[in-house]
Amino acid sequence: MISGYPVVWVESPLQFVSAAELAAERGVRMRVVFRLGPQMPETAAELLARGANFAACIPYLGIPWNELARASEWIVGDGLSGQFRLAAAVLRPKAVTLLDDGTMSLHLAAALAGQCAFERPEQRPSGLRGLLGDLARDHLLRLAARGSLVFFSVFGTERAEFRAAAALGVRLRANRFVWTRRSARPPRLPGNHVLLGTARVADGLLDRAEHLAEVARFAASGGAVYLPHRREPAQEVDAIRSIPGVTVIEPGLPVELFLAGLDGLEIRSSGSSADSTLAHVLNPPRSVERSG
Repeated sequence: MISGYPVVWVESPLQFVSAAELAAERGVRMRVVFRLGPQMPETAAELLARGANFAACIPYLGIPWNELARASEWIVGDGLSGQFRLAAAVLRPKAVTLLDDGTMSLHLAAALAGQCAFERPEQRPSGLRGLLGDLARDHLLRLAARGSLVFFSVFGTERAEFRAAAALGVRLRANRFVWTRRSARPPRLPGNHVLLGTARVADGLLDRAEHLAEVARFAASGGAVYLPHRREPAQEVDAIRSIPGVTVIEPGLPVELFLAGLDGLEIRSSGSSADSTLAHVLNPPRSVERSG
């Protein structure tokens, strides 16, 4: 039996926000299954409170086999996850829309175009993982050839990765976070200097001492509001909280939702998917300065 709703499968808060954007753009109520993790229940509740066009929001662990098997279209947050690759290889969906996932979307577009392995950049294909990646990519490209693969993203043909994917038949739809701006509930911040948290320290991509020094330099110019990344360990956040001039705010929501509609902010980042997405939700839209 085919579901009456497109089925959305998201694994991060940003993907959740992108699902709300797509539902608003299409004017179609969508059934969402979301992976339980940091900020996910809070993001679900906030999106529903703002009027997201969701028929249901169902928390999930693992692969939602029953939901996917009944759906005529999969709307997927993480096209490179091992779980998606396994599900796609087994169930072979009839249509797929890939949601925005920040800069990871660039890697996915490149992987679809055969410019790199169909794998997240921090992992290496081997054995069964590599086979499933090849199977998933081949199936997605078959969908693209018949116009049934869509990429809904802030990125478009201005990026070489997306031009290459479009050349293979992937349909590109622009995500400009219109619904997020329209439904914004801007918070009152104690200052207009904002530094975005990062998971790069936890991932071993940024030296801890270097990051703390960067936060201190930014705060020294007039104070700073620090918004931790959802994967920053508590001890790292506590260390930042102790830096003079820093006010740590933990909204429990993706920054795209939390900061939407605010104006007059100076925002700096040490490396985050929000570097590309936040520009579309601020008032007026503006770029995020990258530190380091």
